[in-house]
Amino acid sequence: MPARSATSVAAKPLDEKITINLGYVDLGQIDLLVQEGFYANRTDLIRTAIRNQLTAHADVVKQSVARKTLVLGIQHFTADDLRAVQAAGQTLQIRVLGLASIALDVTPELALAAIDSVVVLGALHASPAVKAALASRIR
Repeated sequence: MPARSATSVAAKPLDEKITINLGYVDLGQIDLLVQEGFYANRTDLIRTAIRNQLTAHADVVKQSVARKTLVLGIQHFTADDLRAVQAAGQTLQIRVLGLASIALDVTPELALAAIDSVVVLGALHASPAVKAALASRIR
């Protein structure tokens, strides 16, 4: 089956929350920069720092995406998509850098029949039942 293009799940997907541990000195320096008006808040500084590092390593990311044949962005799979794959006698190898989303109308049985493997660098959104069914195929 030809590669699917990235599609939007909603107008704007929700951000994924992460937790980091920082030393008191680093945290104090961040608070000082916020207090001095360089950043609106801690999150603004951390997002800016992350984006700067991603920009600095953009060529490496592009090369790795191409080498690992990842879809960059958002990829959404509906029950109809998976039934079409199944009807064609094929299975999917989902490989996404970003967000892979499996619709809530996809049953665990359909997911198992249509999805051979899942590699997601970012986030996988699916029902708990589908994630449980695919657990051994998620890498």
